[in-house]
Amino acid sequence: MVQGGSMSNYPAEPIRVALRSLPDWSVLVRHLQTRFRTGNFNTGLEFVNRVAAVADAAEHHPDIDLRYGYVDIKMISHDVFALTQRDVELASQVSRIAAELGISADPAQVARLELALDTHDSAQIKPFWQAVLGMEVHPLSADELLDPAGVLPNLWFQKCEPHGVPEQRFHLDVWVPADQAKERVAAALAAGGVLISADHAPSYTVLADLQGNKVCVCVNPGHEPEA
Repeated sequence: MVQGGSMSNYPAEPIRVALRSLPDWSVLVRHLQTRFRTGNFNTGLEFVNRVAAVADAAEHHPDIDLRYGYVDIKMISHDVFALTQRDVELASQVSRIAAELGISADPAQVARLELALDTHDSAQIKPFWQAVLGMEVHPLSADELLDPAGVLPNLWFQKCEPHGVPEQRFHLDVWVPADQAKERVAAALAAGGVLISADHAPSYTVLADLQGNKVCVCVNPGHEPEA
């Protein structure tokens, strides 16, 4: 299932080590991401304004989603499409601001969704999907499309053998924090899911519903929980 595509270009080892000092945050699909429980809208707005000030000072800006009761923050170094020391430093500052305001982080609540399309010839169909979705080719992955606005989930092309029209060509990749993968898989199985493959767990586990529609529960390589 998850082979190539968004599994490429994860943080270099020094950055992986630095990220372990950030318990408030999870690494999901090249991004550093978390949720802060603000309790109400006004506290969230104050938090966002303070984060904006340090982001402006650092000339490094995260994506921020302000909702009633919580704020979701996602960041990446857009110039290299990867996590860098800039992200580590800004995340540390954001966590300090949250602590000063008495706001707790809840990184277990964040997740990312990707779409994967099985194809034996991505070059043949990629232009169509790029046009119809208004996406761009990812600069680090020729077999992946991304939404420049960051709203739509990425679409990447899963290499497969030529075949006729199957019952399913798309599958979902659900990215969760590393310490949540086992619980998410267990919940899906308890809800009637079928385990297709755990050969690559915890990096990814392949599940299906009772009609055979598949999904991968994924975590970032190098960020799996220790045994």
